[in-house]
Amino acid sequence: MSRGLPALSPPVAGAQPARRAAGITGVLLRERSVVVGLLIVVCVVAAALAAPLVAAWLGHGPTQQFRDTALSEMGLPVGPSRAFPFGADDNGRDVFVRTLYGARLSLLIALPATTLAMVVGTMIGLVAGYLGGNADRILSQAIDVTLSFPFVVTSLSLIAFARGADGTSVVNPATLVIVVIALFSWTYFARLVRGLTLALRSQPFVEAAAMTGAGRLRILWREILPNIAPAVIVYWAVQLPNNIIAEATLSFLGVGVQAPTASLGNMIADAQRSSMYQVQPWFLLGPGIMLFLIVVGFNSLSSGLRDVLDPSRR
Repeated sequence: MSRGLPALSPPVAGAQPARRAAGITGVLLRERSVVVGLLIVVCVVAAALAAPLVAAWLGHGPTQQFRDTALSEMGLPVGPSRAFPFGADDNGRDVFVRTLYGARLSLLIALPATTLAMVVGTMIGLVAGYLGGNADRILSQAIDVTLSFPFVVTSLSLIAFARGADGTSVVNPATLVIVVIALFSWTYFARLVRGLTLALRSQPFVEAAAMTGAGRLRILWREILPNIAPAVIVYWAVQLPNNIIAEATLSFLGVGVQAPTASLGNMIADAQRSSMYQVQPWFLLGPGIMLFLIVVGFNSLSSGLRDVLDPSRR
């Protein structure tokens, strides 16, 4: 159940932002979904950041092959052991190390992609919602046209166009995936912000700012944006796991991050393609569980943030 924000009325006006921030932080920390989601997210991020340290400790790089020790005499990957905590894959690579690097890469792609989409979508939504008229119709039509394109098919086409004659990508694959994901994600932020701006532009405080001579840019930046920021932040946390799944989907299909670079998507694809997960289940379970934890953690965090920060739920 969501809890209302505490009423803050400090006697000193300058202390109000600090007191309000402290009050919101206290409410967030009392929200079970926020605590659970934050705990999972912190653990996942810490594990991803520690990937180089773990690799150095085990002596296994993410692309190194240890066929003599990681494969049996029949060529089958070994299961979990002290040397290989999650066992090895069919090429003799450490699944545990690759899983950590895969989570690291997924976050490094999804975080900037979602943030870029949020910035672009928020700017377009503010302009469309506040100006209205022809600007709103044109931008709304652009949003609808973008949403009409299927993500997977269009992404496959865009990434294929970015390949050279020899089949290699002319752009860094991670950068290309960030751009493709952001290209499809901004529309959701734009529709959200447009709707919120339409509801706020006729409010008395906005009209009062306009009557005092404030320009459009100042009204958008100082009056409307601070009021819609909580909803935008919540939606950023909602969209982030969706974009992680999108990155994993592209890598699974072989058009995202390419092997031998470790990605959760191409690791799952390798396990499914070789069927070695029937012999060594952690070959599939390692990246699968990591992807599950990332999605559950951010979904739980966004759910709690929505209960606390969304003005319509207070």
